Amino acid sequence: MAEKVPIYDNHIHMSPSGRNVDALREFEAAGGTGLTLITLPYAEVHIGKGRDFSDSFEITYSMAEKAKCATKLHINTAVGPYPILLLGLAEEHGLEAAVEAMMEGMEIAGKAVAEGKAQAIGEIGRPHFPVSDEIWEASNEVMLAGMRVAKENGCPVIIHSEAGTIETNRSLSEIARRAGLDPGMVIKHSSPPFVREEETFGVMPSIPASRDYIKEALSKGSDRFMVETDYYDDPEKPGARMSVNTVPKRIKAMLANGNMTEENVHRICGDIPVKMFGG
Repeated sequence: MAEKVPIYDNHIHMSPSGRNVDALREFEAAGGTGLTLITLPYAEVHIGKGRDFSDSFEITYSMAEKAKCATKLHINTAVGPYPILLLGLAEEHGLEAAVEAMMEGMEIAGKAVAEGKAQAIGEIGRPHFPVSDEIWEASNEVMLAGMRVAKENGCPVIIHSEAGTIETNRSLSEIARRAGLDPGMVIKHSSPPFVREEETFGVMPSIPASRDYIKEALSKGSDRFMVETDYYDDPEKPGARMSVNTVPKRIKAMLANGNMTEENVHRICGDIPVKMFGG
């Protein structure tokens, strides 16, 4: 490589009980330069009401600060009410109260962005498995509210949803437009290698960092996407998702064998994340 290229993983989780900062040190040692740190429903905080999200998000901010002190990585943070929590809240308190709690979580996330504690709202969205029409509609209502909060704060949303299809992207784009949010600020987590306008409807794909997915996306003549591992940081399930060093290793290998160009990498791992999350 003629120069050091940016290497950005758009979806990493850390856990207080996991490898935590050590995992990000490994990512950096492998060549990583930046990442999006996504909040999780942590075992340390029971979400029973809306204000509990504040305590949960504080764990994310704390881990992000520790990682910034321990590494030279550029870390963008995303917080928001994880969509599956709606089901447990509905079972515990009823659907109406559950929606209210999730909405409060969105407002707390928006305040965090306004205060500079976070750079995105996410991951929010809807369940990735079949649910009742009632839960589906409520999930879309909460997601719409989250997109409105993103619009108000000039930030992106990171979407967790059913397995990505063209119809999924059409739906997300339509909901974004209802919220007044540019669909280009909607990041579809765990997206198939969709890059064409007729596949994305303006939504920004964040593609799992598999060689085949990246090659397929680039073969369509576009590098308008980001890459991710969805590293989970669960010590009990070390192989549940991609390893934390996958993105650096994959990008370096694909550069070396000519499957990616430096221009591709600068766009995917530099220009797009900067446009999404800021400098």
